[in-house]
Amino acid sequence: MYGMYLTLASALLLAYVLWRVSSIPRFRKIPRPAFLFAALFLALLLFLGRFLGHDASGSWATLFEFLSMTLVGSLFLVFTCLFPVDLLLGFGRFFPRRAAQIRGWAMFAGCLLALLALFQGLRPPVVVRYEVRLPGLPQTLDGTRLAAISDLHLGALIGPKWLQARVSQVQALKPDMILVLGDIFEGHGTSTADFFPALRRLQAPLGVWAVDGNHGSHGSPSGSAAEPAESPLRTLRDDQVQPAPGLFLAGRGHLSRHDRQQTVPEWNPNGKHAIGALILMAHVPAAAKSAARAGVGLMLSGHTHGGQIWPLSIATRMVNPLLAGRYEIEGMTVLVSRGTGTWGPRMRLWPPGEIMVVTLRSQ
Repeated sequence: MYGMYLTLASALLLAYVLWRVSSIPRFRKIPRPAFLFAALFLALLLFLGRFLGHDASGSWATLFEFLSMTLVGSLFLVFTCLFPVDLLLGFGRFFPRRAAQIRGWAMFAGCLLALLALFQGLRPPVVVRYEVRLPGLPQTLDGTRLAAISDLHLGALIGPKWLQARVSQVQALKPDMILVLGDIFEGHGTSTADFFPALRRLQAPLGVWAVDGNHGSHGSPSGSAAEPAESPLRTLRDDQVQPAPGLFLAGRGHLSRHDRQQTVPEWNPNGKHAIGALILMAHVPAAAKSAARAGVGLMLSGHTHGGQIWPLSIATRMVNPLLAGRYEIEGMTVLVSRGTGTWGPRMRLWPPGEIMVVTLRSQ
């Protein structure tokens, strides 16, 4: 259902952009049949990407999905530049002699932003380093390094080759422990099993651990909690482990939108971390205060993508105040990843994808 709404909204954006483009002098010179053919082609591309490329696999499906989603992202950015200009110009009523020219420059700016966003979205994620003093961490574990990746969205647009490159990038960091903070799979397109060989290459002395995200449970695009036996990752769902003496790692099951609207109860799995340091993986950066009160010293989250495409980051911050980066809440450090992959278009405007490296320090 969400895909249908997105396709409809994209079609409306396309109609608006074509309407405004048709008033720009340079585009008026295009023969009407050619302009109509281009409009029909773009509209067809939107629907082919949704109904042919979305749930299928293979090179053609990937191509249609990529072109369609890139068009969606580009239309959004062109609209972001065009619509405010139309409002300021009263849709041509103010400065009528200059309105079409200004509108043309606005469209040009939107296209430039789309190209920049595509470049930013396709480039490798950057490595962002943090140093965190973790209460209760034994002196023997001082200097322990964690590598955290989030929001891979493996599937139709982000395939096994991309994942292999990211695994090599993570392994080159030589972390002591690897954390995967949810939304591993997109839930459509390439089979999850095709990614397992690359995921098996993730190796760390203290283990490779994951939590579920809102795009289905790990290894199960249908969203069930079942984890296939051949899955190379161990997923923590409201559970905790002790990777090393004095260091506890917990993973919180994904909170649905309904759950987040309710009062989230104090979270303290089994109460077994009385002696030592506790790290919490939670896909959505919600209920941080209750986690701090439960004794968590470090909380790692993803989900927000840092907004991914400006100006969506403004709306994203309204929903998720902990948008990206480092926060200190009631003595607990919260690190929110901008995501390693992308959701929807392979585009990012301003916030680059990232791999977090966290060096733990004892107090």
